[in-house]
Amino acid sequence: MKGFIFNPVLMKELKLRFRAFKSFSGLMFYLAVLIIFVSGFLLVFTNFSVSGFFKPSQSFLMFAVLSVLQMALVMFITPGLTAGSISTEREKQTLNILLTTTQTSSQIIIGKLLSSVAFLILMLMAGLPLYSMVFLFGGVSPWQFMTMFFFYFVTLIAIGSIGIMFSTLTKRTIVSMIATYGSMIFLGGITLFFFFIGFYLDEIMTVQQNTQNLNSFSPFTYFWACINPGVLIFTLLYPELRNTLQLAVGIEFPNWIVYLIFYVLITVVCLTIAIRKLRANMKTNR
Repeated sequence: MKGFIFNPVLMKELKLRFRAFKSFSGLMFYLAVLIIFVSGFLLVFTNFSVSGFFKPSQSFLMFAVLSVLQMALVMFITPGLTAGSISTEREKQTLNILLTTTQTSSQIIIGKLLSSVAFLILMLMAGLPLYSMVFLFGGVSPWQFMTMFFFYFVTLIAIGSIGIMFSTLTKRTIVSMIATYGSMIFLGGITLFFFFIGFYLDEIMTVQQNTQNLNSFSPFTYFWACINPGVLIFTLLYPELRNTLQLAVGIEFPNWIVYLIFYVLITVVCLTIAIRKLRANMKTNR
């Protein structure tokens, strides 16, 4: 374990990433978006008056929208940080030199991933002062806050693994980014589309069979909803939505468990493919 965390690849990537101007400009953009949102939210709900009141229910609404916005930013920023990890080395013709070192393929891939994850965690931590305003006005429990950040972490690790895998499999960074962002579109949008299509077809079949009083059993429809990050955020924020979803598909299994299992499997599979294909691709290119 020590070899994965304290390895030269990780140390070099951390120094390069945290010293680069574009990293801190990206962090500034990220915080600027959150600050503009929070400021606008407070101004709207206090009627643009310094004497306005901000209720705990409105504070929870701000937390909910801020959580959705932060998940969207995580899904948008993560591919840009990880999709070029290996392909950039290949384009600069430095990958051959990196592979001649004593570092194993696992250390190279894990080092690249951890350096990107470290910067993303820094971004999440930098936004904590804005979340402190939610606790100032009340309406949100610490458990909800910790649960939300835990699933942020699981999601960004999985997305980062997808980016690392495509960066290893492809020779061009632009192709890797397109493939990674395409995966994000699938996980964030196409899965939701499949859910609505499946739910609509289930309703038609229920009406045709005259079984309105029976709960339909739709595991595939439920699966598409479970792996969607947006659905996860809303069901964590509003438990009644989770109960409604489970009642509609006839499955009582918690959707967050399916989400966790699915994204952990994605992480393991993508990292395994990246590790095994790293040196295989070099042999082919030679």
